[in-house]
Amino acid sequence: MSKEIEELLPHRTPFLFVDEIISADKERITASHVFTEKEFFFAGHFPEYPVVPGVILVETMAQSGGAGLRKLGIMGGDTLFFLASVDKVKFRRQVRPGDKVRCEIENLRVSPKMIKQAGKAYVGDELAAEAEWLCLVSKETI
Repeated sequence: MSKEIEELLPHRTPFLFVDEIISADKERITASHVFTEKEFFFAGHFPEYPVVPGVILVETMAQSGGAGLRKLGIMGGDTLFFLASVDKVKFRRQVRPGDKVRCEIENLRVSPKMIKQAGKAYVGDELAAEAEWLCLVSKETI
């Protein structure tokens, strides 16, 4: 976990799924994470055939979107984002230990009270997952 990501997100190991922000602008955010064989969920999620759970892929996309907004300074460091809804989720490809996932996030609507984003998660050029989500913004102290 990089120092930059620690400054952008309140999440910590074992529940931090962003390694780097590749690019970020007001419309799009691209980030990545490598799922290593040491991830906590592999021990119990099909241990004979480890696969990243779909909900973790959705969380990875949402964390990528939140980190990108913080990097841009659109959302301050004193804000927390909480998933309120997840829609249009589709899983297209399994993600296995060692896979590097690239998240491409589109900002659909960003306001001081809510964030609506859509994302796609890729392994190489293969689409692994896609979803839209809504986060509520809270000004709680971190």
